Amino acid sequence: MNAWLSESPLDPVGVQRVVSATDRGAVVLFIGTTRDHFEGRQVVELSYEAYAPMAIAEMEAICAQVALRWPGSQCAVAHRIGVVPAGEASVVIAVASPHRAEAYEASRFAIDTLKATVPIWKKEHYTDGSVWKANAPGNTP
Repeated sequence: MNAWLSESPLDPVGVQRVVSATDRGAVVLFIGTTRDHFEGRQVVELSYEAYAPMAIAEMEAICAQVALRWPGSQCAVAHRIGVVPAGEASVVIAVASPHRAEAYEASRFAIDTLKATVPIWKKEHYTDGSVWKANAPGNTP
């Protein structure tokens, strides 16, 4: 399994281990963390909800697309659900490829596709209220 959801803090090194191999000379590790601010407001934490079976299937599909589009590449994705305090990782994506250019391209593809297609919903909690946020490519957690 190359994709999973977790209510516990994410382990970037563990995600990297899933994709590392001696025939892959480049590993790109993307870690999306909870910011402590957004548009002038102090963010205390994020909370994520997901339709787990579909979210995992979609993340697995992203990893399969990475393997097809960038031959020799492997991808793993872990996404946090529940409460994620400021400074902690919300998502970890590891891509290992024979060469660095492919690893960078595939990593960018993976996070942008995840944000656009995976049924995970984010709520930002501020010191003065909260709001549900829409996911879209290019928006980071």
